[in-house]
Amino acid sequence: MIYHDWIGVLHQLREKRQSCVLVTVLSEHGSVPRDSGSKMVVTQQESFLTIGGGHLEFQCIAQARAMLQSGAGAPHTEEYSLGARLGQCCGGKTTLLFEPLLQAQPEIYLFGAGHVGQALVNLLSTLPCHINWIDSRPGQFGHVPAGVVTQQPEEPIECVAEAPAGSYFIIMTHHHPLDFALCEAVLKRNDFAYVGVIGSETKNQRFRYRLAGRGVGSEPLARLRCPIGLPDVKGKLPAEIAVAIAGEIISVYQQRIA
Repeated sequence: MIYHDWIGVLHQLREKRQSCVLVTVLSEHGSVPRDSGSKMVVTQQESFLTIGGGHLEFQCIAQARAMLQSGAGAPHTEEYSLGARLGQCCGGKTTLLFEPLLQAQPEIYLFGAGHVGQALVNLLSTLPCHINWIDSRPGQFGHVPAGVVTQQPEEPIECVAEAPAGSYFIIMTHHHPLDFALCEAVLKRNDFAYVGVIGSETKNQRFRYRLAGRGVGSEPLARLRCPIGLPDVKGKLPAEIAVAIAGEIISVYQQRIA
């Protein structure tokens, strides 16, 4: 899709719950590629519109992505001289404003679309997070809340490798061996913000014993949440389990941004 309207770009990104930086030309002196008010929108993967192209734009995209990576929330201005040092031949000067918008939200990977998964995704979709809902079984997804991305891969474990660092993993598939394989893959990455597996204390002990035997270190094992969810929230109904898990996710997220 080609975007010509920066407001439209921001609307599309908000619908996707995707963070970005809005880059605006504040002022110009002499010969410059674009006039004041020209805008560009930068995400971690894409850029929309232009502030003139060339090395100036390349540097601005890098600056914007560094802000996204660091979680910077304050606007930032920077002046650029468009000479040989910057690889530009305009010869003028321009001042740019970098505004982080739609701050990065927790990236959640929810494996399993059973009764608990369906109850949980409805809760999580009301929170400021980006949800990837994964189940390889055909026809398993019922109502999919707005903003939730569904995936039906033949090998769900591939989604673990594709997830960015700092992701939240919730594992509650229909198959214990798949739960184990997903858990092992997440723990061996050891760059997760959260990993929880649904199940009993017996399942927890069995998984930990087997994971240790397969070379998973004590530090990531200590961070594994199994049984998943806040222990003080009791109940076996899907909605009750979903509340306990959502509460635990919120607790971890708030501790990380405090």
